[in-house]
Amino acid sequence: MKKAGLIVLLLVVFVLLIDKLIMPLYISQGSVKVVPDVVNMHYDEAARRLEQAGFEPIKSYNVKYLSQVDSNVVLSQMPEPGMEVKPGRSVYLVVNRREKPAFSMPDLLGRPELDARETAERMEIVLQNVQFSKVNNPEEDGKVLIQSIPAETMVKPGVSASITIGRYEKQAEGVATVTVPDVLGMSLAQARQVITDAGLTMGKVTTEHSTFLVPNTVINQKPAVNSVVSPGQQVEVTAVTGE
Repeated sequence: MKKAGLIVLLLVVFVLLIDKLIMPLYISQGSVKVVPDVVNMHYDEAARRLEQAGFEPIKSYNVKYLSQVDSNVVLSQMPEPGMEVKPGRSVYLVVNRREKPAFSMPDLLGRPELDARETAERMEIVLQNVQFSKVNNPEEDGKVLIQSIPAETMVKPGVSASITIGRYEKQAEGVATVTVPDVLGMSLAQARQVITDAGLTMGKVTTEHSTFLVPNTVINQKPAVNSVVSPGQQVEVTAVTGE
């Protein structure tokens, strides 16, 4: 009798083991689920829906930045909507890049003022300061003489820059004049020496923050390069600061 009871007990244990452990494991391994469509949803909402459906959402980013597209909206997903996959499968959700990529500063020198302004607006460059300087060459009238950020410098949309536009004024004969030297790209010390050697004086020095240019580098000057001025006139400069 004891032996028969033991056999019955073992059978019951075996049945329970199959019912509670082996069968659920077997069923889960062979089951599939349909991936829900979360494209165009806000990422948080899409992730929540996938988790509720038994999937693991993983955020990834689009290869290129797409202008005018929210960085929190799902652009695409992998696996695609409607595919049958194993439960617990990772689903990659592609969203737009959060930051706009850097680009090369355009060369504005010699361009007409309107062209320079339109280019800056199109490339999301903020012309924070537009100055005007006298020139003795009529061909430079209305054209960009100086840009505070050199061409080809890597910048990001929204960067602030300044330009100087030429204004032609005919000089009276017999009046002593001095041509303003080009000190752009020089250190402050070099610029001071060149300005003094030209018979002019160093004026106000202002600073402008930049993470791309070398500190103490002159990025703007007033009056502009090649402007015709009186001897001893002050030349104001703008230099880079990293702070």
